[in-house]
Amino acid sequence: MFRHNKHGGTLARFKLHSTAGLHGQVVSYVFMMDSYYIGVDVGTSSVRAGLVSSNGRLIDYCSRPLQIWHYGSDYYEQSSKEIWTNVCEVVKSISDKIKDKKTVHGMGFDATCSLVALNSNGDGVPVNKFQDPNRNIIMWLDHRAIKQAELINNTGHEVLRYVGGALSPEMQAAKLLWLRENLPRVCWNETSVFLDLPEYLTYKATDQLTRSMCSLVCKFNYMGHETQKPAGTTSGWIDSYWEKIGLEELPLCGYSKLGVKAAEPGEHLGQGLTKIAAEQMGLWEGCPVGCSLIDAHAGGVGVIGADASGSGLPCENQPITNRLALVCGTSTCHMAISEKPMFVKGVWGPYYSAMVPGLWLNEGGQSATGKLIDHLVENHPAYREVQEFAKTKGTSTYEELNRVVIHLSNQKGLMNPAFLAQHFHVFPDFHGNRSPIADPNLKGMICGLSLTCDIENLAVLYVATMQALAHGTRHIVQSMNASGHDINTLFLCGGLSKNSLFVQTHADITGMPCVLPRESESILLGAAILGACASGHYGTIQEAMKKMTAIGDIYLPDDRFKSFHDKKYKVYHQMLKNQDEYRQIMDDQK
Repeated sequence: MFRHNKHGGTLARFKLHSTAGLHGQVVSYVFMMDSYYIGVDVGTSSVRAGLVSSNGRLIDYCSRPLQIWHYGSDYYEQSSKEIWTNVCEVVKSISDKIKDKKTVHGMGFDATCSLVALNSNGDGVPVNKFQDPNRNIIMWLDHRAIKQAELINNTGHEVLRYVGGALSPEMQAAKLLWLRENLPRVCWNETSVFLDLPEYLTYKATDQLTRSMCSLVCKFNYMGHETQKPAGTTSGWIDSYWEKIGLEELPLCGYSKLGVKAAEPGEHLGQGLTKIAAEQMGLWEGCPVGCSLIDAHAGGVGVIGADASGSGLPCENQPITNRLALVCGTSTCHMAISEKPMFVKGVWGPYYSAMVPGLWLNEGGQSATGKLIDHLVENHPAYREVQEFAKTKGTSTYEELNRVVIHLSNQKGLMNPAFLAQHFHVFPDFHGNRSPIADPNLKGMICGLSLTCDIENLAVLYVATMQALAHGTRHIVQSMNASGHDINTLFLCGGLSKNSLFVQTHADITGMPCVLPRESESILLGAAILGACASGHYGTIQEAMKKMTAIGDIYLPDDRFKSFHDKKYKVYHQMLKNQDEYRQIMDDQK
């Protein structure tokens, strides 16, 4: 396994990047620079804030963990109150080190696309039978609404064309219908407004209920391309859709539960930070706040627009429409933009102005990537042994596991670590398939199991899982290109992009260069870019993206192993076919 740098050299090195050392740089930067932006990212399990300079450098960073209530197999919930408290704490931790608060010229927010229920006072409404108002968020990965999604898809409404032909249970219409059917008194009747989590953050910061075009178009089936100027009318809501799926009261009440005013990403909201929010964060009242993005889309903004001049990449002299942003964390989102709408079966979109204003977005994805790796590795009998090795050496568990993979490959005289999993195959959709099959009922599969449960067996499982996820990406890219896209370069960010084995495996299996950003925290950078746009320092998000982002390491595909990966890709499709056949056999009533 090789990592290629942007000059074409190879490095037999596997290093998991970290943000260690950032705090030690704060003082020198704070007094040397005079223009900053703050980005806030609320991920699945943590809240993070970053201080970003005008040239896109991450200067300081702070994070706090988040509580998740998980019960049953498909229920995941959080507290908006806890999230906002943690947001204020991480921002204040950074702002306390800044001598002149006015050097922070703007801030932006991103978060997971989780559904937040609020009453008329802005307080949480319980989204479960336990009636705990602190548990007022249905998380993005919650799959309680699978039946509701199926019901909506069976309507065949024209709106579904804009989500790849099939609504996911991770989208908000299905969750809203579940709440209406299951908790009419506890939640539905008590809720004044349903927001996407990124919008809740800007609401708390500015006291404005302005909706984000990103959240509306991507998660609420809002037809952003049909809106008229001035922006913010209700023309993007399609009455017949909500009537047909059983939520006719939404158009009847003028969509008051969903909001009637919308803004594009980075657009200045209200009068900026309110006095209360500014005091909670240690910032100045009126600090510009940009309209929010979903976390994956913020990652796309923070990575896809980097200047590729002199890199030698296929996309060097091409528009950013030849690039695919992979935002890799608990799940992975595959973001492709285009000047015209492109309909890709099983891939969400086309979404208008959802990530980059004025451009269309197609969004592929895998519902479980980092979560899948953690699940398989941590439940293996040899995991504790690797964990102890890592603790002894002062490294991370996955850094140690990568070393085990390299050692075994060398010990066996293999040309490439990929050959460790030659006869071991994983089908990765343990949490259903988001795209391009768009089947939430798909399950994971493993072929090649034995009675062995040592570290070598764990390493083989780990390699095969990485390959399976990369095969899923290849499947998504092929579907996009077959429908009109011309993607030739992958731009990766997020937690998994810091794992060299993951990145190189994607390069080898897709046959495309994988580009990492200069700044490893691209999602935070994307959020900060929203603040930069709100400040008025940049005319457009595209301008800010070009000025504030840059290319880091580049991983090139090793064509020597193309035949091997093509064969494993055939196995991936065969496993998909077999699973469908198994279901047909067992569902046959004869």
